[in-house]
Amino acid sequence: MNQLIVAAIYKFVKLEDCVAMREPLEAQCAALGITGTLLLASEGINGTIAGTRAGIDQILAYLRSNPHLLDLEHKESTAVVPPFYRMKVKVKKEIVTMGIEGIDPTDLVGQYVKPEDWNALINDPDVLLIDTRNDYEVDVGTFRGAVDPRISTFREFPDYVKNNISPENKPRIAMFCTGGIRCEKASAYMLQQGFPEVYHLQGGILKYLENVPAEQSLWQGECFVFDQRVAVGQNLAQGHYELCYGCSRPITIDDKASEKFSTGISCPNCFDQLTPEKRAAALERQKQIMLSAERGEKHLGRQRKKKQHELFAEQRDRHTN
Repeated sequence: MNQLIVAAIYKFVKLEDCVAMREPLEAQCAALGITGTLLLASEGINGTIAGTRAGIDQILAYLRSNPHLLDLEHKESTAVVPPFYRMKVKVKKEIVTMGIEGIDPTDLVGQYVKPEDWNALINDPDVLLIDTRNDYEVDVGTFRGAVDPRISTFREFPDYVKNNISPENKPRIAMFCTGGIRCEKASAYMLQQGFPEVYHLQGGILKYLENVPAEQSLWQGECFVFDQRVAVGQNLAQGHYELCYGCSRPITIDDKASEKFSTGISCPNCFDQLTPEKRAAALERQKQIMLSAERGEKHLGRQRKKKQHELFAEQRDRHTN
């Protein structure tokens, strides 16, 4: 299979015509064979898409033909297996869900820090480094010395700030996330809360892994992504994680060696949460999948993998990613 281009895009910009944009954009993506998810809102655009080199170039040109998106930036990586199964263009209230009214990065935003300058900033002992991603993303990898708020969705970030940090005791804040969108909105929130110095990694972890050489990198582990690759590493090469079909969390080789791991059923993350009824249903489903495979037949259970990634897409839509 030919190599596919995966493009992550976002831009905070006032899009008053976002509803009218949806159908033409979806039709253009379909015509070009593009898959993935794009979110439109009055505050901007956000999403990750995949397609051929020509298809991605054409859809980016189409987006940039909109006067509001002339300077739309994107980050690229590659995949051999299609990372998405279909294309969705949705209109949302927010392109990244914080759930607090009046947070507008087009009016107030922190200071962007280029990947090449990031190490110097976060090595400063007076800077508090915060990972704004969800707990299971942080478990896959993070920057050395970063604070992990252990949030399960981005909606929980404001409460974490209110309960744990104040402008008086930690005035200098640096934040990061996968592609830059969450920490950009988080920076607007923190400035609104009175923090005087707020920085965020421009282009996010993905741009850092792409631009900063491995020998200089302060990144530890891999970076979780919401598509079939599960995680990426240095130079955005596909990582070593898989998905648990029981709970949709990333799992390692060590997780698969655990007595709590069972293919298609559970992993150490979800084993203790499975009810007897759910375990029995999962066992029967996995049995039928294996029997079908032995007969060389397809089984509906094989669609579970597809549904897993659709779940990740829905999580990303809400930006629980």
